[in-house]
Amino acid sequence: MSFLELASKRYSCRKFSDKKVEQDKIDKILEAGRIAPTAVNYQPQRIFILQSNESLEKLKTVTPYHFDAPLAFLICYDNTVSWKNPFNNLDEGIVDASIVTAHMMLEIADLGLGSTWVGYFDSKTAQNTFNLPDNIIPVAILPIGYPNKEPSNMHNNRHELSKTVKYL
Repeated sequence: MSFLELASKRYSCRKFSDKKVEQDKIDKILEAGRIAPTAVNYQPQRIFILQSNESLEKLKTVTPYHFDAPLAFLICYDNTVSWKNPFNNLDEGIVDASIVTAHMMLEIADLGLGSTWVGYFDSKTAQNTFNLPDNIIPVAILPIGYPNKEPSNMHNNRHELSKTVKYL
């Protein structure tokens, strides 16, 4: 499958079966994140695997958008490791964690699994709920599992390039 076919196939899955994701697939997803590029190759991403019943129940207190997935990743970055842009003093850890998440989402789709990016949560609540230190900054929650239904028609509703791209 070509990259564009894979990118087109991937959609935000919000209905999962209760079938557990096999460890070899989890390992492949994590490898896709490990090889993702990060600023100055500092690799500040920190990924927490939520698969126990206890962790998944805790997740439900962090966000209503858990979709009862049998597995979730909490993607964070370590702000003591992330690159700081000297031109604007921005911490690029959020970008690095986002790139890592995107790579993992594409691997998830390639494995025949589903996922959706969840950003609707309070970072401090997630830190407290999962006992993360202050330097570990949550960026995204990635519910993962076997899809329980086909994607909605909304997935293929995309703007024409002329609406989103400008040549200067």
